[in-house]
Amino acid sequence: MENDNLNLPAEFFKKFKKASELEDFLRDLYKEGVQHLLKAEMDEHLGYTKSSRDGFNTGNSRNGTSKKTLKTSSGDIRIEVPRDRNAEFEPMVVPKHQTMTEKIENAVIGMYSRGMTTRDIEEQIRDIYGVEVSETTVSNLTGKMIESIKEWQNRPLEPVYFVVWMDGISFKIRQNSKVVNKTIFLVIGLNNQGMKEVLGMWVNETESASFWMQVLTDLKARGVEDILIASTDNLSGFSQAIKGAFPLTTVQLCIVHQIRNSIRYVVWKEKKEFVQDLKSVYEAVNREQAADELKRFAKKWEAKYAYAIRSWQANWDLLTQYFDFPLEIRKIIYTTNPIESLNSTIRKYTKNKSLFPDDQSALKSTFFAIQNVQRKWVMPIRNWGIILNQFVTIFEERCKL
Repeated sequence: MENDNLNLPAEFFKKFKKASELEDFLRDLYKEGVQHLLKAEMDEHLGYTKSSRDGFNTGNSRNGTSKKTLKTSSGDIRIEVPRDRNAEFEPMVVPKHQTMTEKIENAVIGMYSRGMTTRDIEEQIRDIYGVEVSETTVSNLTGKMIESIKEWQNRPLEPVYFVVWMDGISFKIRQNSKVVNKTIFLVIGLNNQGMKEVLGMWVNETESASFWMQVLTDLKARGVEDILIASTDNLSGFSQAIKGAFPLTTVQLCIVHQIRNSIRYVVWKEKKEFVQDLKSVYEAVNREQAADELKRFAKKWEAKYAYAIRSWQANWDLLTQYFDFPLEIRKIIYTTNPIESLNSTIRKYTKNKSLFPDDQSALKSTFFAIQNVQRKWVMPIRNWGIILNQFVTIFEERCKL
Protein backbone atom coordinates (compact mmCIF):
# COMPACT_ATOMS: atom_id res chain seq x y z
CA MET A 1 0.00 0.00 0.00
CA GLU A 2 1.38 3.40 -0.98
CA ASN A 3 2.21 5.99 1.67
CA ASP A 4 -0.44 8.73 1.56
CA ASN A 5 1.73 11.30 3.38
CA LEU A 6 2.76 14.42 1.51
CA ASN A 7 6.48 13.83 2.27
CA LEU A 8 7.26 17.55 2.06
CA PRO A 9 10.98 18.37 2.19
CA ALA A 10 12.39 19.52 5.53
CA GLU A 11 13.43 22.82 3.90
CA PHE A 12 9.76 23.66 3.47
CA PHE A 13 9.19 23.74 7.24
CA LYS A 14 12.42 25.56 8.08
CA LYS A 15 10.88 28.85 6.97
CA PHE A 16 8.48 28.68 9.94
CA LYS A 17 10.24 30.02 13.04
CA LYS A 18 7.21 29.78 15.34
CA ALA A 19 4.16 27.57 15.66
CA SER A 20 2.00 30.64 15.11
CA GLU A 21 3.63 31.16 11.68
CA LEU A 22 2.70 27.59 10.68
CA GLU A 23 -0.84 28.17 11.94
CA ASP A 24 -1.09 31.35 9.85
CA PHE A 25 0.11 29.44 6.79
CA LEU A 26 -2.43 26.66 7.34
CA ARG A 27 -5.21 29.20 7.82
CA ASP A 28 -4.28 30.89 4.52
CA LEU A 29 -4.10 27.50 2.84
CA TYR A 30 -7.56 26.59 4.17
CA LYS A 31 -8.93 29.92 2.94
CA GLU A 32 -7.41 29.40 -0.50
CA GLY A 33 -8.90 25.93 -0.68
CA VAL A 34 -12.38 27.18 0.25
CA GLN A 35 -12.17 29.95 -2.37
CA HIS A 36 -11.19 27.45 -5.10
CA LEU A 37 -14.05 25.13 -4.08
CA LEU A 38 -16.53 28.02 -4.22
CA LYS A 39 -15.24 29.01 -7.66
CA ALA A 40 -15.60 25.41 -8.90
CA GLU A 41 -19.14 25.24 -7.51
CA MET A 42 -20.08 28.43 -9.36
CA ASP A 43 -18.58 27.06 -12.60
CA GLU A 44 -20.68 23.92 -12.22
CA HIS A 45 -23.79 25.92 -11.33
CA LEU A 46 -23.53 28.16 -14.40
CA GLY A 47 -22.20 25.48 -16.73
CA TYR A 48 -19.21 27.46 -17.91
CA THR A 49 -15.93 28.87 -16.54
CA LYS A 50 -15.31 32.55 -15.96
CA SER A 51 -14.85 34.61 -19.17
CA SER A 52 -15.79 31.60 -21.32
CA ARG A 53 -17.74 32.35 -24.51
CA ASP A 54 -20.03 29.44 -23.55
CA GLY A 55 -21.67 31.80 -21.10
CA PHE A 56 -23.06 34.16 -23.74
CA ASN A 57 -26.86 34.32 -23.79
CA THR A 58 -27.30 31.65 -21.12
CA GLY A 59 -29.58 33.89 -19.07
CA ASN A 60 -27.35 33.91 -16.01
CA SER A 61 -23.87 35.12 -15.14
CA ARG A 62 -21.51 35.94 -12.28
CA ASN A 63 -22.40 38.99 -10.23
CA GLY A 64 -19.44 39.74 -8.00
CA THR A 65 -18.98 38.39 -4.47
CA SER A 66 -20.18 38.94 -0.93
CA LYS A 67 -17.83 38.95 2.03
CA LYS A 68 -18.29 36.48 4.84
CA THR A 69 -16.41 35.64 8.03
CA LEU A 70 -16.15 31.92 8.64
CA LYS A 71 -15.29 30.65 12.11
CA THR A 72 -12.95 27.65 11.89
CA SER A 73 -10.72 25.65 14.22
CA SER A 74 -7.85 27.75 12.80
CA GLY A 75 -9.56 31.02 13.72
CA ASP A 76 -11.72 33.50 11.80
CA ILE A 77 -11.27 33.46 8.01
CA ARG A 78 -12.56 36.19 5.72
CA ILE A 79 -13.82 34.72 2.46
CA GLU A 80 -15.58 35.98 -0.65
CA VAL A 81 -18.65 34.03 -1.73
CA PRO A 82 -19.47 34.34 -5.45
CA ARG A 83 -22.96 35.43 -6.50
CA ASP A 84 -24.92 34.93 -9.70
CA ARG A 85 -27.18 37.49 -11.31
CA ASN A 86 -30.32 35.37 -10.84
CA ALA A 87 -29.53 34.78 -7.15
CA GLU A 88 -29.89 31.01 -7.64
CA PHE A 89 -26.43 29.93 -6.48
CA GLU A 90 -26.54 27.81 -3.30
CA PRO A 91 -22.96 26.97 -2.26
CA MET A 92 -22.47 23.58 -0.63
CA VAL A 93 -18.98 24.05 0.82
CA VAL A 94 -20.17 27.07 2.83
CA PRO A 95 -23.99 27.01 2.88
CA LYS A 96 -25.92 30.27 3.15
CA HIS A 97 -26.31 31.56 6.71
CA GLN A 98 -23.56 29.22 7.93
CA THR A 99 -20.83 31.16 9.70
CA MET A 100 -18.77 28.34 11.19
CA THR A 101 -17.42 25.02 10.04
CA GLU A 102 -19.42 21.84 10.47
CA LYS A 103 -16.85 20.55 12.96
CA ILE A 104 -17.48 23.44 15.35
CA GLU A 105 -21.25 23.35 14.79
CA ASN A 106 -21.31 19.65 15.68
CA ALA A 107 -19.20 20.36 18.76
CA VAL A 108 -21.66 23.03 19.94
CA ILE A 109 -24.67 20.77 19.38
CA GLY A 110 -22.92 17.86 21.09
CA MET A 111 -22.08 19.95 24.16
CA TYR A 112 -25.63 21.30 24.32
CA SER A 113 -27.11 17.80 24.07
CA ARG A 114 -25.05 16.73 27.07
CA GLY A 115 -26.56 19.42 29.24
CA MET A 116 -23.84 22.10 29.13
CA THR A 117 -25.00 25.66 29.68
CA THR A 118 -24.58 28.28 26.98
CA ARG A 119 -21.87 29.98 29.02
CA ASP A 120 -19.96 26.71 29.43
CA ILE A 121 -20.23 26.05 25.69
CA GLU A 122 -18.87 29.53 24.91
CA GLU A 123 -15.87 28.90 27.17
CA GLN A 124 -15.20 25.41 25.81
CA ILE A 125 -15.33 26.50 22.16
CA ARG A 126 -13.06 29.44 22.96
CA ASP A 127 -10.56 27.21 24.78
CA ILE A 128 -10.53 24.39 22.24
CA TYR A 129 -10.89 26.25 18.93
CA GLY A 130 -10.06 29.84 19.80
CA VAL A 131 -13.43 30.90 18.39
CA GLU A 132 -15.88 33.28 20.04
CA VAL A 133 -19.50 32.14 19.96
CA SER A 134 -22.33 34.10 21.52
CA GLU A 135 -25.42 32.89 23.34
CA THR A 136 -27.44 33.85 20.27
CA THR A 137 -25.15 31.77 18.04
CA VAL A 138 -25.56 28.71 20.27
CA SER A 139 -29.32 29.21 20.30
CA ASN A 140 -29.42 29.56 16.51
CA LEU A 141 -27.28 26.46 16.00
CA THR A 142 -29.34 24.26 18.30
CA GLY A 143 -32.46 25.87 16.89
CA LYS A 144 -31.64 24.24 13.56
CA MET A 145 -32.69 21.01 15.24
CA ILE A 146 -36.29 22.23 15.60
CA GLU A 147 -37.16 20.86 12.16
CA SER A 148 -35.58 17.53 13.12
CA ILE A 149 -37.68 17.53 16.31
CA LYS A 150 -40.84 18.21 14.31
CA GLU A 151 -40.02 15.37 11.92
CA TRP A 152 -39.35 13.04 14.86
CA GLN A 153 -42.55 14.08 16.64
CA ASN A 154 -44.63 13.50 13.50
CA ARG A 155 -42.93 10.32 12.24
CA PRO A 156 -45.09 7.25 11.46
CA LEU A 157 -45.44 4.73 14.29
CA GLU A 158 -46.10 0.99 14.51
CA PRO A 159 -49.76 -0.12 14.24
CA VAL A 160 -49.59 -2.01 17.57
CA TYR A 161 -47.63 -1.47 20.77
CA PHE A 162 -47.68 -4.27 23.30
CA VAL A 163 -47.03 -1.93 26.23
CA VAL A 164 -46.81 1.83 26.58
CA TRP A 165 -45.49 3.62 29.65
CA MET A 166 -46.65 7.19 30.25
CA ASP A 167 -45.39 9.79 32.68
CA GLY A 168 -44.05 13.34 32.75
CA ILE A 169 -41.08 15.43 33.84
CA SER A 170 -41.52 18.96 35.19
CA PHE A 171 -39.45 22.05 34.41
CA LYS A 172 -39.53 25.72 35.30
CA ILE A 173 -40.26 27.67 32.13
CA ARG A 174 -40.60 31.40 31.58
CA GLN A 175 -43.96 32.41 30.13
CA ASN A 176 -45.32 35.94 29.73
CA SER A 177 -42.62 37.34 32.05
CA LYS A 178 -43.51 34.80 34.74
CA VAL A 179 -41.90 31.52 35.78
CA VAL A 180 -44.36 28.63 35.66
CA ASN A 181 -44.07 24.90 36.24
CA LYS A 182 -44.78 22.91 33.12
CA THR A 183 -44.61 19.20 32.44
CA ILE A 184 -43.24 17.49 29.37
CA PHE A 185 -45.26 14.30 29.08
CA LEU A 186 -43.48 11.33 27.55
CA VAL A 187 -44.69 8.05 26.06
CA ILE A 188 -42.47 4.99 25.63
CA GLY A 189 -43.74 2.12 23.51
CA LEU A 190 -42.73 -1.56 23.41
CA ASN A 191 -43.06 -2.81 19.84
CA ASN A 192 -43.48 -6.33 18.50
CA GLN A 193 -39.71 -6.75 18.27
CA GLY A 194 -39.34 -6.23 22.01
CA MET A 195 -37.65 -2.86 21.48
CA LYS A 196 -38.45 0.30 23.44
CA GLU A 197 -38.84 3.63 21.69
CA VAL A 198 -39.97 7.08 22.79
CA LEU A 199 -43.12 7.76 20.79
CA GLY A 200 -43.31 11.48 21.50
CA MET A 201 -43.30 14.37 23.94
CA TRP A 202 -45.97 16.94 24.73
CA VAL A 203 -45.67 20.03 26.96
CA ASN A 204 -48.58 21.27 29.06
CA GLU A 205 -49.23 22.93 32.42
CA THR A 206 -51.91 20.51 33.58
CA GLU A 207 -53.27 17.05 32.91
CA SER A 208 -56.87 16.52 31.85
CA ALA A 209 -59.00 14.13 29.84
CA SER A 210 -59.00 16.58 26.91
CA PHE A 211 -55.19 16.90 27.00
CA TRP A 212 -54.70 13.12 27.03
CA MET A 213 -57.23 12.76 24.23
CA GLN A 214 -55.06 15.11 22.15
CA VAL A 215 -51.99 12.96 22.87
CA LEU A 216 -53.78 9.71 22.04
CA THR A 217 -55.33 11.22 18.91
CA ASP A 218 -51.82 12.27 17.85
CA LEU A 219 -50.63 8.66 18.24
CA LYS A 220 -53.58 7.38 16.22
CA ALA A 221 -52.97 9.92 13.46
CA ARG A 222 -49.39 8.65 13.21
CA GLY A 223 -50.51 5.09 12.64
CA VAL A 224 -51.13 3.51 16.07
CA GLU A 225 -54.18 1.28 15.83
CA ASP A 226 -53.99 -0.55 19.14
CA ILE A 227 -52.27 -0.49 22.53
CA LEU A 228 -52.51 -3.73 24.46
CA ILE A 229 -51.48 -2.47 27.92
CA ALA A 230 -50.85 1.07 29.23
CA SER A 231 -48.79 1.42 32.40
CA THR A 232 -49.10 4.87 33.98
CA ASP A 233 -49.02 6.88 37.15
CA ASN A 234 -52.52 7.88 38.24
CA LEU A 235 -52.61 10.51 35.49
CA SER A 236 -55.53 12.90 35.74
CA GLY A 237 -58.08 12.21 33.02
CA PHE A 238 -56.04 9.48 31.33
CA SER A 239 -58.34 6.51 32.00
CA GLN A 240 -61.31 8.44 30.61
CA ALA A 241 -59.37 9.49 27.50
CA ILE A 242 -57.96 6.08 26.64
CA LYS A 243 -61.41 4.48 26.81
CA GLY A 244 -62.41 6.87 24.04
CA ALA A 245 -59.31 6.40 21.89
CA PHE A 246 -58.33 2.77 22.54
CA PRO A 247 -61.29 1.09 24.28
CA LEU A 248 -59.65 -2.37 24.41
CA THR A 249 -56.50 -1.18 26.18
CA THR A 250 -55.81 -2.58 29.66
CA VAL A 251 -54.74 0.22 32.03
CA GLN A 252 -52.40 -0.66 34.90
CA LEU A 253 -51.56 1.99 37.50
CA CYS A 254 -47.97 2.05 38.66
CA ILE A 255 -47.62 0.20 41.97
CA VAL A 256 -44.40 2.05 42.83
CA HIS A 257 -46.10 5.43 42.46
CA GLN A 258 -49.00 4.19 44.58
CA ILE A 259 -46.61 3.10 47.36
CA ARG A 260 -44.80 6.45 47.28
CA ASN A 261 -48.08 8.33 47.50
CA SER A 262 -49.20 6.14 50.42
CA ILE A 263 -46.12 6.57 52.60
CA ARG A 264 -46.31 10.35 52.33
CA TYR A 265 -48.92 10.17 55.07
CA VAL A 266 -46.94 7.82 57.32
CA VAL A 267 -44.69 9.07 60.12
CA TRP A 268 -41.02 8.31 59.62
CA LYS A 269 -40.62 5.77 62.44
CA GLU A 270 -43.47 3.60 61.06
CA LYS A 271 -42.64 3.78 57.35
CA LYS A 272 -40.50 0.64 57.30
CA GLU A 273 -43.17 -1.50 58.98
CA PHE A 274 -45.93 0.06 56.83
CA VAL A 275 -44.10 -0.73 53.57
CA GLN A 276 -43.21 -4.24 54.73
CA ASP A 277 -46.88 -5.00 55.48
CA LEU A 278 -47.89 -3.50 52.13
CA LYS A 279 -45.69 -6.03 50.30
CA SER A 280 -48.13 -8.79 51.19
CA VAL A 281 -50.73 -6.95 49.10
CA TYR A 282 -48.89 -6.25 45.85
CA GLU A 283 -46.71 -9.39 45.97
CA ALA A 284 -49.73 -11.69 46.40
CA VAL A 285 -50.11 -14.70 44.11
CA ASN A 286 -53.39 -13.53 42.64
CA ARG A 287 -56.04 -10.80 42.90
CA GLU A 288 -58.14 -12.72 45.43
CA GLN A 289 -55.25 -13.17 47.82
CA ALA A 290 -54.25 -9.53 47.32
CA ALA A 291 -57.79 -8.43 48.28
CA ASP A 292 -57.63 -10.48 51.47
CA GLU A 293 -54.23 -9.03 52.32
CA LEU A 294 -55.53 -5.49 51.75
CA LYS A 295 -58.32 -6.13 54.25
CA ARG A 296 -55.79 -7.29 56.85
CA PHE A 297 -53.56 -4.34 56.04
CA ALA A 298 -56.47 -1.90 56.41
CA LYS A 299 -57.52 -3.41 59.73
CA LYS A 300 -54.05 -2.74 61.13
CA TRP A 301 -53.39 0.75 59.73
CA GLU A 302 -56.71 2.39 58.83
CA ALA A 303 -57.16 4.08 62.21
CA LYS A 304 -53.91 6.02 61.68
CA TYR A 305 -53.67 6.35 57.92
CA ALA A 306 -57.17 6.18 56.53
CA TYR A 307 -56.44 8.32 53.47
CA ALA A 308 -53.61 6.03 52.34
CA ILE A 309 -55.87 2.98 52.69
CA ARG A 310 -58.76 4.63 50.84
CA SER A 311 -56.45 5.43 47.94
CA TRP A 312 -55.73 1.71 47.45
CA GLN A 313 -59.40 0.85 47.75
CA ALA A 314 -60.53 3.55 45.33
CA ASN A 315 -57.99 2.55 42.64
CA TRP A 316 -58.12 -1.20 43.30
CA ASP A 317 -59.33 -2.28 39.84
CA LEU A 318 -56.64 -0.33 37.99
CA LEU A 319 -53.95 -1.29 40.50
CA THR A 320 -54.55 -5.03 40.13
CA GLN A 321 -54.80 -5.55 36.37
CA TYR A 322 -51.32 -7.10 36.34
CA PHE A 323 -52.65 -10.15 38.22
CA ASP A 324 -54.37 -11.21 34.97
CA PHE A 325 -51.00 -11.82 33.30
CA PRO A 326 -48.05 -14.25 33.63
CA LEU A 327 -45.16 -13.27 35.91
CA GLU A 328 -42.91 -12.12 33.04
CA ILE A 329 -45.52 -9.64 31.79
CA ARG A 330 -46.39 -8.57 35.34
CA LYS A 331 -42.79 -7.48 35.88
CA ILE A 332 -42.84 -5.06 32.95
CA ILE A 333 -46.29 -3.52 33.51
CA TYR A 334 -46.72 -3.13 37.29
CA THR A 335 -44.38 -0.14 37.31
CA THR A 336 -43.51 2.77 35.01
CA ASN A 337 -39.83 2.12 35.72
CA PRO A 338 -38.73 2.42 32.03
CA ILE A 339 -40.02 5.99 31.85
CA GLU A 340 -38.79 6.76 35.38
CA SER A 341 -35.32 5.72 34.24
CA LEU A 342 -35.64 7.93 31.15
CA ASN A 343 -36.72 10.89 33.29
CA SER A 344 -33.76 10.36 35.59
CA THR A 345 -31.36 10.50 32.64
CA ILE A 346 -33.07 13.61 31.25
CA ARG A 347 -32.53 15.23 34.65
CA LYS A 348 -28.80 14.52 34.39
CA TYR A 349 -28.63 16.20 31.00
CA THR A 350 -30.69 19.23 32.10
CA LYS A 351 -29.49 19.67 35.69
CA ASN A 352 -27.48 22.79 34.77
CA LYS A 353 -30.56 24.45 33.29
CA SER A 354 -32.70 25.51 36.23
CA LEU A 355 -34.93 27.75 34.11
CA PHE A 356 -35.85 27.54 30.44
CA PRO A 357 -36.68 30.75 28.51
CA ASP A 358 -39.58 29.13 26.64
CA ASP A 359 -41.31 25.83 25.80
CA GLN A 360 -39.20 25.30 22.70
CA SER A 361 -35.97 25.46 24.68
CA ALA A 362 -37.23 22.86 27.18
CA LEU A 363 -38.41 20.56 24.39
CA LYS A 364 -35.09 20.98 22.59
CA SER A 365 -33.06 19.92 25.65
CA THR A 366 -35.40 17.00 26.34
CA PHE A 367 -35.15 15.85 22.73
CA PHE A 368 -31.34 15.84 22.80
CA ALA A 369 -31.40 13.83 26.05
CA ILE A 370 -33.86 11.33 24.55
CA GLN A 371 -31.64 10.82 21.52
CA ASN A 372 -28.65 10.11 23.75
CA VAL A 373 -30.68 7.58 25.77
CA GLN A 374 -32.18 5.81 22.75
CA ARG A 375 -28.74 5.11 21.29
CA LYS A 376 -28.34 2.59 24.11
CA TRP A 377 -31.66 0.84 23.39
CA VAL A 378 -30.20 -1.62 20.92
CA MET A 379 -31.46 -4.93 22.34
CA PRO A 380 -34.94 -6.36 23.02
CA ILE A 381 -36.08 -6.42 26.63
CA ARG A 382 -34.97 -9.39 28.73
CA ASN A 383 -36.76 -12.73 28.09
CA TRP A 384 -38.45 -11.29 25.02
CA GLY A 385 -38.99 -14.68 23.40
CA ILE A 386 -41.00 -15.93 26.40
CA ILE A 387 -42.90 -12.64 26.74
CA LEU A 388 -43.74 -12.52 23.03
CA ASN A 389 -45.28 -16.00 23.20
CA GLN A 390 -47.35 -14.94 26.20
CA PHE A 391 -48.65 -11.84 24.43
CA VAL A 392 -49.53 -13.83 21.30
CA THR A 393 -51.38 -16.40 23.42
CA ILE A 394 -53.39 -13.77 25.31
CA PHE A 395 -53.91 -11.23 22.49
CA GLU A 396 -53.77 -13.51 19.46
CA GLU A 397 -56.02 -11.41 17.22
CA ARG A 398 -54.46 -8.07 18.17
CA CYS A 399 -50.69 -8.61 18.03
CA LYS A 400 -50.27 -8.22 14.23
CA LEU A 401 -46.82 -9.74 13.99
